[in-house]
Amino acid sequence: MKNTTKVIAVMTLAILALSSCGNTVRGVGKDLEGTVDATQDAGRRVDKAAKY
Repeated sequence: MKNTTKVIAVMTLAILALSSCGNTVRGVGKDLEGTVDATQDAGRRVDKAAKY
């Protein structure tokens, strides 16, 4: 009985930890996407300013 409880507790903690990692990876992806967009916008502004 004690082993079953320990296994369930460990599996629950593992699932929680892995779901947290998934959220972190998604967040990093969104941050990188925002960085790429900002860099592209800055490049367009520099290009536009250079044409004047």
